[in-house]
Amino acid sequence: MEQAVLEMVGISKEFPGVKALDGVSIHVKRSEILALLGENGAGKSTLMKVLAGVHQPSSGQIKINGKEVSIHGPKHSQELGISIIYQEFNLVPHMSVAENIFLGREPRLITGVIDRRRLRDETRQWLEKVGLTALSPDTLLANLSIAEQQLVEIAKALSFESNIIIMDEPTATLNEEETEKLLNIMRDLKKQGFGVIFITHRLEEVEEVADRISVLRDGKYIGSESIKNITRHQMVTMMVGRELTDLFPKLQGPYEEPALTVERLSVREYLHDINFTIKKGEILGIAGLMGSGKTPLSKALFGLYPHKEGTIKVGGKTVNTPREAIDAGIALVTDDRKDEGLVLGMSVYENLLLPSYRRISSFGVLHKRNKEKIVDRWIKALNIKVHHSSVEVGTLSGGNQQKVVLGKWLQMDPDVLILNEPTRGIDIGAKAEIYQIMKELAEQGIAIILISSDMPELLGLSHRILVMSEGTITAELDKEHFDQETIFQYAAGGELHV
Repeated sequence: MEQAVLEMVGISKEFPGVKALDGVSIHVKRSEILALLGENGAGKSTLMKVLAGVHQPSSGQIKINGKEVSIHGPKHSQELGISIIYQEFNLVPHMSVAENIFLGREPRLITGVIDRRRLRDETRQWLEKVGLTALSPDTLLANLSIAEQQLVEIAKALSFESNIIIMDEPTATLNEEETEKLLNIMRDLKKQGFGVIFITHRLEEVEEVADRISVLRDGKYIGSESIKNITRHQMVTMMVGRELTDLFPKLQGPYEEPALTVERLSVREYLHDINFTIKKGEILGIAGLMGSGKTPLSKALFGLYPHKEGTIKVGGKTVNTPREAIDAGIALVTDDRKDEGLVLGMSVYENLLLPSYRRISSFGVLHKRNKEKIVDRWIKALNIKVHHSSVEVGTLSGGNQQKVVLGKWLQMDPDVLILNEPTRGIDIGAKAEIYQIMKELAEQGIAIILISSDMPELLGLSHRILVMSEGTITAELDKEHFDQETIFQYAAGGELHV
């Protein structure tokens, strides 16, 4: 066998009361893309932090190009040729692209002053490798799109002249076009001889670019397989340890009674003449490319964006503000659970109760027994994996954090639930649980607006799909007319189709 550029052999890592890794072994060769798979909490991030020098292993060996090494910290990891691109970017918004790429390593003149010309020239070389040829090195990072910032992160990683590139959920915030561009860059890195470790929950991307998979579950190594010799179904079974037969549950038909009606809604430059009705018990999918107006629509329906024209009505109540939305029975699960959906430094208990303090207080007094009853109910109902409700919500896995966001709104007994990217960045097992919760909520008569860039999710869960482009609805499709090509056609600006 060709010598691996990286081997991690028998890696274990223990924290007080927790064995996060238990004898894990993986390897990656030059010119190979290894997909590291597993549910949230499987140990992937801990293993990568060991590789990055953030954590010291309790036991085990790390070999680079066949030579055993001890990694003493993040800087030492980089010196050994390892670069990790985390899901949360390690960039400084108020600095330029060049300053971000060479932060702390700026080329200097003999006088000690930064050599600006050389800094720009070297930055252009690395930007060219990731396809950002038109981008000026002097551009402020804050002025870039998320996709461009992602590519700057990759350029920064390459500038360390690494042999091993680890990408942690690199496509989680990208649209379809941007994702394809990033996958092509991964293919180019492979051709240039890099060993790439690709961490993702999107198995269609694994099938597209990976050469091999390795699977972790509950901190243990489960197995590896060539991508040519394994099906997507087999990957899922390895990850969750059980058969997931019907990922998308069978839905009942919606009720006849309307839950929410939107007429001629326009919001500044975001939305133009939006009209639709959703029935009780219906799951209405909203499709569209990035910038199509999906997220502004979710915020406008919740009263966060004042509308200059049109009306939003729930059961005869008109919605103009978030308080009116909550009182009318609208709940919003945003696409950014960490910044908008949760207060990460607060406990699961406090987050679950956030929207309901006004409702559950009696003359301004909150009764402990009532609060505990609500919290216990939703931890059990949503199967939130937490040993105690006092734990900080920021320490939970992505799937469990999303369930906390769901729980905090469901205990308000909403009539309309808006879910914006509800399964972004969570594993297949947690997805299946959330899909089942959605089915049960719809059967109870709750109207669900599902905004998602995951096409199988939209097709598998929706009764109807509205397609948006440039702030307008370009198509309304029923289940008999669902297919990816048709949706993309209208998302790219096709004519209105009902």
